[in-house]
Amino acid sequence: MKLSAQQQFHATWGDLNDPHVRALVWLLTSPHLLHSGSPIWNGADIAPVLPDASAMRGFLQALDLDPAPLHAALAKHPTKRLGLYAETLLAFFLGQFCDLYAHGLQIHDDKARTIGEFDFLVRHGHRLSHWELATKFYLFFQSDELAVDGEQADLFDYLGPNLADTLGAKMHKIVHQQLRLSEHPQACSQLALPVASAQALIKGWLFYRDPLAMEASNFVDGVAVDHCRGYIWRLSDLRDMPEFSGVTLDRLMWLAPAQVPIGETLGKDQLITKTEAQFGLIKTPVMLAITEAQNGYAREVCRGMVVPDDWWQQATEARRRLAPLA
Repeated sequence: MKLSAQQQFHATWGDLNDPHVRALVWLLTSPHLLHSGSPIWNGADIAPVLPDASAMRGFLQALDLDPAPLHAALAKHPTKRLGLYAETLLAFFLGQFCDLYAHGLQIHDDKARTIGEFDFLVRHGHRLSHWELATKFYLFFQSDELAVDGEQADLFDYLGPNLADTLGAKMHKIVHQQLRLSEHPQACSQLALPVASAQALIKGWLFYRDPLAMEASNFVDGVAVDHCRGYIWRLSDLRDMPEFSGVTLDRLMWLAPAQVPIGETLGKDQLITKTEAQFGLIKTPVMLAITEAQNGYAREVCRGMVVPDDWWQQATEARRRLAPLA
């Protein structure tokens, strides 16, 4: 049986303890979310080749033993936004492992209005490579009310937890706008070196009602076969499950499979009560990691988005509103 994303990560990187180092390692070594060979990308590079894990292992293990430099980099850019946190992690790595020319470089027009921003520019001799980073978490949703006979599911059927966007819309912006920033005349004039290539590093997790039942032939065009995936649970699903323990994950903990002290986990009833209380404050999905005791830690064995009871109705309305771009 093929190992889950969690099993693979723990087996390969289980010796790492610092949570920020583990998040960086996951960012660098986890499966790409999307399949680079799909024609829907029009040749855009959305799964760039990263350094081999063996080449990075010594650096990452040493960083885990002394994570102070990484912690200092994070302290310079405090944030509660997962995307900015991931950018800081990758900027630290590129600054150590590559020749990082610029991070977060904005391009402006003649009236000082922002045209766009380069997430990262990496120098290769007298040329630059443009990197875009996106860490995305989407729930797969198809509504019977909106279904059309014979219509295939697509990237627009992946809804963001806040129901404000779709994976399809996000990728349309990355492929047709962000990765083309270097072609803009203002970018050409404001950069001292030419941009020779552009690629988007897309990492994340996709969530399904039954991720284990998903076969390669059922995946949406453009989604990588081995992408990281989890469950969509209702509170009633949790109540029907056998006894378990786990943790709810704050947003900055969403990247790598969780590894926490055993004493920090809660039991099934406590987790349900905690999630109900959170839904009483704000009705957005809660990330729950179910854990087992391994090597002195509570390690994630699976994860899921726990959704409010009315999420399905809201998702139907959002899916109608967030229709594919023409």
